[in-house]
Amino acid sequence: MSAVILPSQGVWEGEKRQLFLAPMSGVSELPYRLLAKECGADITITEFTSSSALTREVTKSWARVESHKDESPFIPQIFGGNPEEMVQAAKMLDDEADIIDLNFGCPAPKVTKICAGAALMGQPDDLVEMTASIIENVQSPVTAKMRLGTGSGHHNVLEISKRLEEIGVKRICVHGRTLNQKYRGEADWGTIAEVVEEVGLPVIANGDIVDTKSAKSCLELTNAAGLMIGRGAIGRPNIFAEIKVGLGWEKEENLPWFNSKWFQYSDVEKQFTSRHWCWNRYVDIARETTGLRSNWLKRHAVAFTKGLPGAKKVRGILHLHQDSEKLADAISKYLKSEN
Repeated sequence: MSAVILPSQGVWEGEKRQLFLAPMSGVSELPYRLLAKECGADITITEFTSSSALTREVTKSWARVESHKDESPFIPQIFGGNPEEMVQAAKMLDDEADIIDLNFGCPAPKVTKICAGAALMGQPDDLVEMTASIIENVQSPVTAKMRLGTGSGHHNVLEISKRLEEIGVKRICVHGRTLNQKYRGEADWGTIAEVVEEVGLPVIANGDIVDTKSAKSCLELTNAAGLMIGRGAIGRPNIFAEIKVGLGWEKEENLPWFNSKWFQYSDVEKQFTSRHWCWNRYVDIARETTGLRSNWLKRHAVAFTKGLPGAKKVRGILHLHQDSEKLADAISKYLKSEN
């Protein structure tokens, strides 16, 4: 087992288990991943990236899998429907990667129409053969993210998980929905629990983990080796710290946004304070790494302020400021002034 992949730990009895930032297109670019790490995420994974684009050396796609010395382990995630391209892309990433993660869970039509992502769960033999070829051609440990199945017929995630274990996959993550569900309905943690029980691999649970209560419930039901948080972390990188505090894994006084007035704040004031710190830190990290990018700033500005009182003001701020530095400063002032 790779030193960066912890083994399964059996029944969960309250002890710390790893928290993962899910790979999300348009969200988990390098500055946001580094921010999530500072906010308590134990593991981050790059945006899922097309193997076809990587093998054609498309600059924009290679930017999705850029890393930094502070991101450890470095885990690029790739998807594709062509086995040869998947193998080639994995080989191209092998020297820099600590782990290579394979995406068999994305339900987006642009991905599934080429029989990639979650669509491959409808072709389990192809999925397993592709994975085996990648394992044979790289030195890095290989992990995989899946769904329960396609939604047409029985869930086949347990069958596929057992086969992936046999060929040498080191860890799997299971999102508790099918391809057909996309993000509708409730995540089925019960099926994830069956996978945890039946395979020897560490299994990471994903789906509907949005706060301490849901994290605790998911761990109690599944006994998963860790939790992956996707939509719950959009605009809320502080969710990782909040869960760790809520589960007794971390002291509130150790949070980077903690101050002498913290225990006097209302819940809303705490959200403004933590998100203000997170926004400023994101901007600083972006300046130090990729540079401030207007499209990223605008997406994150909307997400960071969503659900907060007065968030409608942000639309006006976005229209008013086209310069990235001025936009970053305006959002910071909004988050501070509302606290």
